[in-house]
Amino acid sequence: MTARITVVTGTGTGVGKTIATAALAVRARRHGSVTVVKPVQTGIGPGHPDERADVDVVHALAECATQEYTCLPDPLAPDTAARLLGLDLPPVSEYADRIRVLAEFEQQVIVEGSGGLLVRLDHDGGTLLDLSAELSATHEVDVLVVVSPGLGTLNHTELTVNALRTRGLEPRGLLIGAWPSDPGLAEKCNLLDLPRGTGVPVLARIPDGAGELTASAFADAVDGWFTESRS
Repeated sequence: MTARITVVTGTGTGVGKTIATAALAVRARRHGSVTVVKPVQTGIGPGHPDERADVDVVHALAECATQEYTCLPDPLAPDTAARLLGLDLPPVSEYADRIRVLAEFEQQVIVEGSGGLLVRLDHDGGTLLDLSAELSATHEVDVLVVVSPGLGTLNHTELTVNALRTRGLEPRGLLIGAWPSDPGLAEKCNLLDLPRGTGVPVLARIPDGAGELTASAFADAVDGWFTESRS
């Protein structure tokens, strides 16, 4: 069995990647086994008692298996957070190897990145873009980009999509990570302009606050956020 691998990246920090990842995991779980992988988590540990790891949020909402490979306490880019503590980070190639092994036992693996696409995940400059490209050499990889709905999103989204295309990776779709209950003019226009400017469809609008739902309510609502049926 060879798993389909989905990589979830974002146009930056705080755009709703984790909740979007949970939504994807709920849908994937209906078709078989799924594990969500967070290669690197930052901002968790001593000194941050109120913060929850992204895999814990996903597990609570999607009730699926999760794995976290590296965790660092400071809320910084992984390379920076590790250097401040004098710690070594595994190279991106090691994360790719672990994900490939996992893919031998699962029907789908969903990989959630840290911050944006070009955030450094190791000390050699390896990024989620590099990880995605490496995985695509051996597996079918779908890349989904989580975007914000408001001002600035068009520029950030086009930069992210263009960076993926430079490595031969065509994103499957955009997910709006926190769609407001009362969208303004910018949000309404961006809903049309995001696919027009990037050539990539908007596959979902995930409501702002969806992460506060119970697991059962989240699962019941998730299909209504997507514009197509493919998980």
